[in-house]
Amino acid sequence: MKSILIRDTTREERIQIINQSLAVCGSSCDFCNGCDNLGGGRVETIYQPYIDGEKEIAEINAAYRANMVKG
Repeated sequence: MKSILIRDTTREERIQIINQSLAVCGSSCDFCNGCDNLGGGRVETIYQPYIDGEKEIAEINAAYRANMVKG
């Protein structure tokens, strides 16, 4: 499997990675609630820092989970 780290990908590859990942159900994310992203914002914009080369996917996912799960 090819690395998805920012240092190993181009911006175009990162866009493709996110688009393929979000379409895993076979549909686009427009007006979809299938992932139970309740109050999480537009799914596409959550990963913009990865596309822009600012944060890795793992960092974004960890921050999202930390905000959704309060102990």
